[in-house]
Amino acid sequence: MQGHGRCLKLFLAFALLLLQYTQGGEVDHSQRDTNVTIRCIERERQALLAFKRGLVDKSDDLLSSWGSEAQKQDCCRWVGVSCSNQTGHVLQLDLSNEVVGEFDNFQGKMISPKLIELHHLQHLALPWINFNGSQFPYFISSLTNLRYLDLSSTNFGGKFPSQVGNLTNLVYLDLSGSIPDAFGNMSSLAHLDLSYNQLEGSLPDLTNLSSLEVLSLSDNQLSGVISGTHFSKLSKLQNLDLSSNLLVLDIHADWIPHFQLHSIQLESCKMGPHFPKWLQTQKNISYLYISDAGISDILPSWFWSLCRNVEHMDLARNQIRGTFPNLTLEFSYSSEQHLSSNKLEGQIPSVLLNAPYLDLSSNKLEGPIPSVLSKASYLDLSSNKFERSNTLSSIKCPISEYEVEQVGRFNPPSSIKSLISGSEFEQVGRSNPFNSIKSLISGSEFEQVGSAAIGLVFLNLSSNNVYGQVPDCWTHLENLVMLDLSYNALSGKIPTTIGSVFRIETLKLKSNRFVGQLPVSLKNCTSLVVIDVGDNKLSGPIPEWLGVSLKNLVILMLSSNHFNGSLPSQLCHLIRIQNLDFSMNNISGSIPPCVKILTTLAQKGNSSLTSEHSYPTPSYLSRYNYPNVDDATFMWKRGVQTIRSILWLVKRIDLSSNKLTGEIPSEISHLVGLVSLNLSRNQLTGQITKEIGNLQSLDSLDLSRNHIDGRIPTSLARIDRLGFLDLSYNNLSGKIPVGTQLQGFDPSFYAGNLQLCGSPLKKMCADEVEKGPSEQTDFINQKDKDELMTLGFYISMGLGFAAGFWGVCGTLIFSRSWRYAYLKFLNGLND
Repeated sequence: MQGHGRCLKLFLAFALLLLQYTQGGEVDHSQRDTNVTIRCIERERQALLAFKRGLVDKSDDLLSSWGSEAQKQDCCRWVGVSCSNQTGHVLQLDLSNEVVGEFDNFQGKMISPKLIELHHLQHLALPWINFNGSQFPYFISSLTNLRYLDLSSTNFGGKFPSQVGNLTNLVYLDLSGSIPDAFGNMSSLAHLDLSYNQLEGSLPDLTNLSSLEVLSLSDNQLSGVISGTHFSKLSKLQNLDLSSNLLVLDIHADWIPHFQLHSIQLESCKMGPHFPKWLQTQKNISYLYISDAGISDILPSWFWSLCRNVEHMDLARNQIRGTFPNLTLEFSYSSEQHLSSNKLEGQIPSVLLNAPYLDLSSNKLEGPIPSVLSKASYLDLSSNKFERSNTLSSIKCPISEYEVEQVGRFNPPSSIKSLISGSEFEQVGRSNPFNSIKSLISGSEFEQVGSAAIGLVFLNLSSNNVYGQVPDCWTHLENLVMLDLSYNALSGKIPTTIGSVFRIETLKLKSNRFVGQLPVSLKNCTSLVVIDVGDNKLSGPIPEWLGVSLKNLVILMLSSNHFNGSLPSQLCHLIRIQNLDFSMNNISGSIPPCVKILTTLAQKGNSSLTSEHSYPTPSYLSRYNYPNVDDATFMWKRGVQTIRSILWLVKRIDLSSNKLTGEIPSEISHLVGLVSLNLSRNQLTGQITKEIGNLQSLDSLDLSRNHIDGRIPTSLARIDRLGFLDLSYNNLSGKIPVGTQLQGFDPSFYAGNLQLCGSPLKKMCADEVEKGPSEQTDFINQKDKDELMTLGFYISMGLGFAAGFWGVCGTLIFSRSWRYAYLKFLNGLND
């Protein structure tokens, strides 16, 4: 009996231990340190090591915890691996950047099929590991316990296996490849993301995916017609993204969907010409993107109330017409409104007064800009029809105590006078006029004047007909980063207070009527990357402080003004400059030799710069960064070009149409990154530097209408990329060097050089004339003779070989006595 009692006690103890052991679930690394440690299964550890051998760790550190060493035996402690504390089986393999802490740091050679040993795997995430088109891992369809599968941006090749439809426990699916055929079996699927692939064909059958909440098929090549029946069973759908495909939405006007969408992204899906009426049923929209959708309707009145809580709205690149309704609706605090490239008319409505991001460019809007728009952080009203001189009045100057002191003495400032009646001015106290004025103005009005536009980051009013002077009160625009007032009729001097906008990076005032000099205060704007004040009436010498204080400049365009004096040597300190344009001014003197230290121009290839900037706004204004792609308009190969997306690939110097004298410095040949060099229409002398051939990146070279003499350097013929060359109207002489490029240009590009000869000019050089026609004919005949002699030589050699071969070998073959005699002779030699 005692033996039975001991057995019973041992059984109860084992049962208690087993019960305590089975109460746990999945544990992380810290829990395993404090509880019972369970080592991973050996075959699963080996499977993970085989998987690691199929990867290239670019940092050589992210998977350093994976190994065969004694201290690394427990794979449950490896980075990206989680196990069950019950059995030790691997439940999760996640190498996403959220887990490993790095992005795009793995390169895939192959995905090991030994991963099939992870039978209990529930979570597999390998996003952004480039497998370079290797075969999609078919064995994944055998991992039937998977609930989360993320193979997005893995670049697998081959057809997607239909067996993946057997993963009926999947809740999250994000992958690359073709659309699986067996979607119908994935009834538990809640998240489906097949975006950013090359998927073709029509939209798959979604009727059985009743649990689906997120559907993203964007940026593919899907085509066909979509009707309401495609979504008839998707009552839980919240996020719909079919953008950037070739789909057509043919949805009946009376269709009432069963879902309530939070995000609608249907860019490039054709749904016009009428505005989609079914949107009226969606009450929870936060993100609405229906740009480039072929809509040419008038915005319905119900649309604005629908968008009360919209954070992002994009209706750009449609043909939406008509005027805005006169509503007083306010948008959410962080709303972004994209309504550009439509046919909207009339004045800007108050309905948009609280949008921090407002893009109404390329419409037909007119009238003044409401002062309430000064609340915006990003404001793009370019390419409209604003004409009135008070258009810029929305950017009100704050009231200073100095201005208030002028009350009663002289004419009061208009910003104050417009808010206070004449009789009230007499009652203003003399002891503290600032407080007296403030007491007469309502709180809201005073704040509107005093803090207007303080949060403005991006302002684009270009390509309108705005005239008048720009207010000289930019001090309070402390957050402004981009300002574009180009292509208007603004006059007067550039405001000096512009130098108080310390964060500004882009300043464009091109094609206006500004006069005077560049304000010295601009040297305080040390963050400036782009300055374009071309096509104005500015004058005075080019400031030395441009090269001393603004060393971040990449684009400096002062063309078509009245600048005079010489080129200051300080400009050579602009080591980041890529686009330097001083053309069509009155600049004299010589080109400074120090140009060779313009570092970026002296480097071949593309720079690390980009034409797109993200302008961050203060955190209290917005959660988003505002992107902007800079552009520039300039002369390129005798034509005016506007370059945008590839602007930062263009490295150029244009000093044409000035009064420059002296020789072209040989140091200019150090600027091997130059794509365009234009020194035409000056008074330059001397010869073209022999090292001009070093500029192998040159696509355009214009030295026309100067006084350059001497011969054309032979090195010029070695520039293979040269697509435009103009050397006309100089004093060049001698023969045009022979080269593929130089003979291919039109003769007019060499015109006006009386001593120049050779192809493509009709004028032959002296050595060609002396030969005459007869000598040239003799030369051709001699060449023909050489060709015949060469042909006869080869024919004779062939006949001689045949005769010799058969004369000797044929005799030995056909004559037995000769053959015996020959063999006897050879034996004798051997003896």
